[in-house]
Amino acid sequence: MTGRTDTDPGSLLATKPQLRIKRIYDEAARGDGHRILTDRIWPRGVSRARARLDDWSPELGPSDELRKWFNHVPARYAEFRARYRSELWSQSARLEELRRRATARPVTILYAARDQKHNNAVVLAELLRDGWS
Repeated sequence: MTGRTDTDPGSLLATKPQLRIKRIYDEAARGDGHRILTDRIWPRGVSRARARLDDWSPELGPSDELRKWFNHVPARYAEFRARYRSELWSQSARLEELRRRATARPVTILYAARDQKHNNAVVLAELLRDGWS
């Protein structure tokens, strides 16, 4: 993507966001700050009360097609990352809003996947920290 505008997620890089990544199955903690789930599908076995969410933004999760293709296969992660970042481009206003929130107070991005290194929350946090480059 070329030609950044004032609404690009990369336009707020002057202040580093306070981002955390956590499995939704882990207990909520006081230091989590704003808790946001970005999976398109509600996680199995987690009640809304137990999740203690401040926000559920399924539009920030990977598309069903991409999620099914990836299927949490680590060998596909690099391609998943590239495709997911491309999908997120259409959500730049929402990403900027989330990044602004994270510069004011901690934001914890919640995910349901078992793999802590190869999931959508890792990609999303990276994008919010570093912009589109």
